[in-house]
Amino acid sequence: MTETKANLRYLRISPRKTRLVTDLIRGKSVKEALDRLKFADKKSAPVISKLIKSAYSNAKNNLKKEISDADLYIKKISVDEGPTLKRYMPRARGTAYMIRKRTSHVAVVLEEKKIIL
Repeated sequence: MTETKANLRYLRISPRKTRLVTDLIRGKSVKEALDRLKFADKKSAPVISKLIKSAYSNAKNNLKKEISDADLYIKKISVDEGPTLKRYMPRARGTAYMIRKRTSHVAVVLEEKKIIL
């Protein structure tokens, strides 16, 4: 069984919010995952959908054969924390509060379904 990977780095959505979307599709087939993401009402859903399409095209290219999206499933999808952008907001009495703009790194691994006869 061959695995194919795709990575997305420096996504400007916090990892906590991105994990909500990735938990919906973990272990699903590519076709079912794309259908679920189409109706997910989160900011990171179209971005993760694009990442899965990229991994699917990587699989078609690397395996050198025509493979359907129902034959591949999401073996592993992980969201890690990227670097945090630090910004400051002026507050009362001349103080400044730090605002943390968090980023995410998303990695997806696809694998063919094992057919047991």
